Amino acid sequence: MSLIASFQIRQISGFLSSSLQPGAKMVTASKATVPTISDQASAMQLGQCAKNLASALAELRATTQKAQEACGPLEIDNALSTVRDLEKHIQEAKASAEEGKLKPLPGETLEKCSQDLGTSTKAVSSAMAQLLSEVTQGNENYTGMAARDVAQALRSLASAARGVAATTGDRPARNAILDCAGDVMDKSGNLIEETKRAVAKPGDAENQQRLAQVAKAVSQALNRCVNCLPGQRDVDNAIRTVGEASKTLLSDSFPSSGRSFQEVQAHLNEVAAGLNQSANEVVQASRGTTQNLASATGKFGQDFNNFLNAGVDMAGTSKDQTQVVSNLKTISMSSSKLLLAAKALSTDPSSPNLKNQLAAAARAVTDSINQLITMCTRQAPGQKECDNALRELESVRSMLENPTEAVNELSYFDCIDSVMENSKVLGESMAGISHNAKNSNLPEFGDSVSGGSKALCGLTEAAAQAAYLVGVSDPNSSAGQKGLVDPAQFARANQSIQMACQNLVDPACTQSQVLSAATIVAKHTSALCNACRLASSRTSNPVAKRQFVQSAKEVANTTANLVKSIKALDGAFNQENREKCKAATGPLIEAVDNLTAFASNPEFASIPAQISPEGHAAMEPIVAAAKTMLESSTGLIQTARSLAVNPKDPPKWSVLAGHSRTVSDSIKKLITNMREKAPGQRECDDAVEVLNGCIREVDQASLAAISQHLTPREDISMENLHQQMAASVNEISNLIDPVAVAARSEASQLGHKVSQMASYFEPLIMAAIGTASKIVSSQQQMAVLDQTKTLTESALQMLYTAKEAGGNPKAAHMQEALEESVQMMKEAVDDLGATLAEAASAAGAVGGMVDSINESINKMEDTHSLEPEGTFVDYQTTMVKTAKAIAVTVQEMVTKSNTNPDDLGGLANQLTNEFGNLANEAKYAAVTAENDEIGSHIKKQVGELGFSCTGLVTKAGALQCSPNDSFTKKELIEGARKVSEKVSHVLASLQAGNRGTQACITAASAVSGIIADLDTTIMFATAGTLNRENAETFADHREYILKTAKALVEDTKMLVSGAGASQEKLAQAAQSSVHTITKLADVVKLGAASLGSEDPETQVVLINAVKDVAKALSNLISATKAAAGKPHDDPSMLQLKSSAKVMVTNVTSLLKTVKAVEDEATKGTRALEATIEHIKQELAVFNLSDPPPKTTTPEEFIRTTKGITMATAKAVAAGNSCRQEDIIATANLSRRAIADMLHSCKEAAYHPEVSQEVQMRALRFGNECACGYLGLLEHVLVIIQKPSHELKQQLANYSKRVAGSVTELIQAAEAMKGTEWVDPEDPTVIAENELLGAAAAIEAAAKKLEQLRPRTKPKEADESLNFEEQILEAAKSIAAATSALVKAASAAQRELVAQGKVGAIPANAVDDGQWSQGLISAARMVAAATNNLCEAANSAVQGHASEEKLISSAKQVAASTAQLLVACKVKADQDSQTMKRLQAAGNAVKRASDNLVKAAQKAAFDAQDDQAVVVKSKMVGGIAQIIAAQEEMLRKERELEEARRRLATIRQQQYKFLPSELREDGQEQ
Repeated sequence: MSLIASFQIRQISGFLSSSLQPGAKMVTASKATVPTISDQASAMQLGQCAKNLASALAELRATTQKAQEACGPLEIDNALSTVRDLEKHIQEAKASAEEGKLKPLPGETLEKCSQDLGTSTKAVSSAMAQLLSEVTQGNENYTGMAARDVAQALRSLASAARGVAATTGDRPARNAILDCAGDVMDKSGNLIEETKRAVAKPGDAENQQRLAQVAKAVSQALNRCVNCLPGQRDVDNAIRTVGEASKTLLSDSFPSSGRSFQEVQAHLNEVAAGLNQSANEVVQASRGTTQNLASATGKFGQDFNNFLNAGVDMAGTSKDQTQVVSNLKTISMSSSKLLLAAKALSTDPSSPNLKNQLAAAARAVTDSINQLITMCTRQAPGQKECDNALRELESVRSMLENPTEAVNELSYFDCIDSVMENSKVLGESMAGISHNAKNSNLPEFGDSVSGGSKALCGLTEAAAQAAYLVGVSDPNSSAGQKGLVDPAQFARANQSIQMACQNLVDPACTQSQVLSAATIVAKHTSALCNACRLASSRTSNPVAKRQFVQSAKEVANTTANLVKSIKALDGAFNQENREKCKAATGPLIEAVDNLTAFASNPEFASIPAQISPEGHAAMEPIVAAAKTMLESSTGLIQTARSLAVNPKDPPKWSVLAGHSRTVSDSIKKLITNMREKAPGQRECDDAVEVLNGCIREVDQASLAAISQHLTPREDISMENLHQQMAASVNEISNLIDPVAVAARSEASQLGHKVSQMASYFEPLIMAAIGTASKIVSSQQQMAVLDQTKTLTESALQMLYTAKEAGGNPKAAHMQEALEESVQMMKEAVDDLGATLAEAASAAGAVGGMVDSINESINKMEDTHSLEPEGTFVDYQTTMVKTAKAIAVTVQEMVTKSNTNPDDLGGLANQLTNEFGNLANEAKYAAVTAENDEIGSHIKKQVGELGFSCTGLVTKAGALQCSPNDSFTKKELIEGARKVSEKVSHVLASLQAGNRGTQACITAASAVSGIIADLDTTIMFATAGTLNRENAETFADHREYILKTAKALVEDTKMLVSGAGASQEKLAQAAQSSVHTITKLADVVKLGAASLGSEDPETQVVLINAVKDVAKALSNLISATKAAAGKPHDDPSMLQLKSSAKVMVTNVTSLLKTVKAVEDEATKGTRALEATIEHIKQELAVFNLSDPPPKTTTPEEFIRTTKGITMATAKAVAAGNSCRQEDIIATANLSRRAIADMLHSCKEAAYHPEVSQEVQMRALRFGNECACGYLGLLEHVLVIIQKPSHELKQQLANYSKRVAGSVTELIQAAEAMKGTEWVDPEDPTVIAENELLGAAAAIEAAAKKLEQLRPRTKPKEADESLNFEEQILEAAKSIAAATSALVKAASAAQRELVAQGKVGAIPANAVDDGQWSQGLISAARMVAAATNNLCEAANSAVQGHASEEKLISSAKQVAASTAQLLVACKVKADQDSQTMKRLQAAGNAVKRASDNLVKAAQKAAFDAQDDQAVVVKSKMVGGIAQIIAAQEEMLRKERELEEARRRLATIRQQQYKFLPSELREDGQEQ
């Protein structure tokens, strides 16, 4: 690719990349607006345009990424070419200006272009700092990207410089700005050339030094360029004036001017007031035009000169010259800061941080003037305090002029608290002023004035902040957005660090001052590093993310070096160490300067709030009250000042009282207004009213739906209504958490969020009512309306709670209620959203799913304020599982496209949800990836997968609507292939991220498959079907097994070492271990088969041994994955070592088993040893605090305890017999029984409904049971090795201990079940379960009958249609009646239990068991007969069965019903209401059966009557016809006799198994 082509592509892709974020915001805003548009056509058009734009942006993002990858290596050359072109453009603009042809472009003004120039200057400085950092690291790719950013920032600067030159009328100024801009371009071109050389030779010290010099030249050129702006030169002149005037303070002596002290004092007071006034004028002018700023700064310079001269006169007159001069220096410094802040604000007026800095600088000027006046004037006590107070009040007055930006960080309720506290202080001060002035207690009077002044300043500041928050909280105002970083924080930290470093290198600095300076440095550098960490996690710009991290590292490293040198200086306070300390401050100051320059990038700045006219109107009462308070307070202090001199002036006292009343009233009014105007309260009331109206509308619609009067909407389709509802629900869901956050602690945001949420409910209600009106089913209508009403009611409850909380973080009593209401609303949103998604997928409407996938892709790019909780490995593991699930879903969609296209909607919805989970995990995986390249690659691949998913979902919807469209089916299959391909790309990108851990994930999956395969082999072996092949022997496989096992040990060592090595080595170790365990499992299976199926127990022992190895390897791989890259002292490393020990132990056990498997004398002993080791390992897993992957029921838990009882008996028998066969059987049974018990115990204990106490109890006794059984097995092992009578007698004690533990376990299971516990083996319980099962089967059969329809016949068969209707109706009646009968029988059984005739746990198990079995068998017979009836009815209606089969099935239902009644009558009370209901249900079944039999018999009889017999007329034919009829008659008679004998035999066989009650009943009959 040529350089020119690359340059053009880069320019285009850069422009397009910059449009992605605004485009995404436009899509989001459009989608949020769609539900609120009442005009359907406009809403649909806007929604479609938003979809199109989202799709186009997605394609654009993928395309620009590819373009940038193609042009990556040529970035620096492109940037250099751009800068040189810009330099030519500046020269051309200068030539045009000289010819008078330079004209401003449309929209350009001097003010706008000046601001753009100031902003672009900061952007160039930031980009340059970033470029220097990347060059230092030597990364060519990131250096190229940084060079591109520099070129783009310079492009903005050149455009702004041209605009300034074109709009200014001052020719010298025009030439100066163009010359300076050209100089910036020239120096920047040199910088990029040096960058290119430095990247080519990384680490070259000479190149780095030259690069730093060129960068410094660029910075100086930028400063000169800014200083050429109109207004800036005047500010610079004022700064020079202040600096020149301040040089007089460097003199050693200050001679007296010859004037009296009183004259000097009066003059100083006069010029101090003038300087204070000028400082406030500078603050005001910095927000106006450049002319205003020039005038104000010029006046300030003159006033400062006058003030300094007066101050020097005072120094010559005062006895304490040193203190006076020190104060004058402080005033000089604060004045310079004020002018610098004004200069910065004039170039960037939109920066709220600069406005706050300017206000603070003006306050600092006032404070420093007050300090000087207080120290060096001799007035009557109290007079200085009054003058200082008046100056302070004057300095804060500007806060109330137009409070459009935040004054401080106080919340609204903090402001109220501040007003309350300061009003108390002011009240006390006002009382003190009056009292002390009256009694001439002048020192106390001065203290009261100072205290009142401070309180008034606090009141004013709190009122201004409160007014700003009220204005911002108005829904029509746009709240400001917090920037990525706070430049003011960086600037303050930079200044503090520089001052501390100056103190460190000061020769006069003492040891204690050195330590103090070191503390300041450490504090501020730590704050800077934390700010960089947060900014890095919030930004989505990979270059900025990297720069923040690198800058933080540089600051931290240079700080560490400085602290090290400070420690050395503290240990030996000499000149050598002081010089080392001085040398260490240089790199730190440079690193902080670079970071501050980078943080000043406008891209990271805050966006100021825009207060609407309504917001200004809401602010006015607070501002007016505060202004009145301030004016009256000024009058009060002025009056008190004169009264302190002359307390005997009655008119003055009345004036003072009037001012006091006005101040008190204005404060009361201020507090009242602040409480009434609390942000969000009015909006909450409005929203509550809207939601109440919505609920009324839903109620009216529900009543109309019940009365069938809900008129369908004809102006809109069902799909559009669904989309409107889904869009509204989605926007409401997105606002739940913001409303909750605002209600907890952000009062200024409450009104905005509440109003936004309320605006979506009216369209939701309209769409819900419209949807219900188009639904035919009344039940579905009510479901939609009820869920919508539930959501509205939960939102109403949340609004009430939010209003009460009000954004006050101190309202702790409301936090719990707010959390509950939020949870309720989220559940309501989820329910309604699930219903809508289900309805949409069933209808084949996939628009919402496509939107959801696109939204997931867009959210993936938004990584602001993302704080991952896990590691990359955690997210990688989850993503692999989700990606594989997507592949399975896609394959199922292909299958369903051929078999059942109606299921495609549900699968498409499932695919959408799975992709949403994958995209969410991808965000965190990208943030936690090893480097940004891998992170961006993962996001890119997931994004491409998302685009493929949207295509597949769209095709699924189309195929669902047109199931027979073969072309769409082919497109779906092709789309599925693409999705599968993209899934493999995602997996590959994850593997590239951490190839080793990805290999571990793959290996763990493979080992799980091996374990499952071994379990299957054990089943075959246990069943005696694992046969040998080709008469082979175990000796043929022994050596290969041993060899493979030893190779696995070596793989284990590689795995353990791989956790601390590179990802490549880890991947190799994981793959090698899987390969080896696969071979080992295969060869052991062959070896087990070679032992022959006649010895299954030994086969199981051998396979269990290799299964233990596979399990240990699976655990080892998981531990290796978790420990990869962790330090040696990390807990995961300890877990890895533990897993490795278990692995080695199990391999050793396998080796021993292999060697002993053919030794008849020891193979049982070896099997028992392996089982003991296995139980110990299972017990260790059981005792871990990790919850199990699933839970189980207490009944299942109890069933496993029976295995323990059997195994215990087997172990005792084996201990007594000492036969190797018994020992092997015991080992196998024990292994299975204990493992099952431990697993089910933990699963049952962790069931959500089990209390903590019962859980601990079950786990304790599960552990005791396993330990007791382990002791039993170990004792059996001792007996086998050294048999003795005494040892065998001790077996009983061990078995009793196990039995006791089992009893405790069963009691714990009963406690889990609570009062509803039942014995799962109790015949009565089985009977009830069977009854309920029978009822369910009957109901299912009835539903099947409901779906049956008579077969369609030709016209001539219309007469028989009535019979088929009769069949269906009669069969339905029988199904319904038998269902009621079985339920009545269940109720009768419960009544018997309640009466005590049958126990819940029977005392006489045989008797009650017989009754229960009778009831069970009868219930089963009823269910089976009813099912047969349904099948016969179905067949008869379809013409596939005879009426005789239908009659037989109906009679069987009647007979089984009679048996069920007999079984229940045996013990029941005949007068029982339940028994009566049972009898009535039985009679209903009998009647329904008789009706069906009659209908069928009639139909059969009619059919016989209708049969026409054709008699042949010819003799021979007639005789043949008679013979054939007689033959058929005889055959039928013989078949009838055989059928009767077969029926008799069946009944005799069944009679043997019938309970006694039924047999007796049969005998009586």
